[in-house]
Amino acid sequence: MDHAMSIDSTEDLFVSGLKHAYHTEQRLVDALDELEQTASNEELKSGFAEHREETKQHIDRIEQVFDQLDADAEAEEDPVVEGMIQAHEEFMEKDPSDEAIDRFNIAAGQKAEHYEIATYGNLIPMADQIGLDDVADTLEETLREEQDELETLSEKGEQFDYGELEATE
Repeated sequence: MDHAMSIDSTEDLFVSGLKHAYHTEQRLVDALDELEQTASNEELKSGFAEHREETKQHIDRIEQVFDQLDADAEAEEDPVVEGMIQAHEEFMEKDPSDEAIDRFNIAAGQKAEHYEIATYGNLIPMADQIGLDDVADTLEETLREEQDELETLSEKGEQFDYGELEATE
């Protein structure tokens, strides 16, 4: 990867953001698999599985956008996403209870969705600015799905039963 490339136009900024989004979505496919595997709540498990399938569509869409730009689909590592994944690994090393894992996973999912919403929320106006209306529409579709997923996770967080976590040994 060539980090020496200078970013001095909206197009450069957009492509750089797209490469980070591509990396984010690819890493989240694996991360959502991990969230599904570690969740004990069945509803949560199936929610993460569904969102993983949706994330694969998001990857396809980003690849379409690269095609439309006549650019190579290239992922650029995003340290924010790597940090979120590392936080999950560190949490799991603390031998948490099933309930604690479920609650942590909901929060982890929410953080990822907020980050993706910010990412797409910034890419869309850039695409509009440089006259890429079709690209903006494609990314808008993904943004709406991320917002829906955040809403779902937020509801799960609000309805979470802390009963098992309240009990002290």
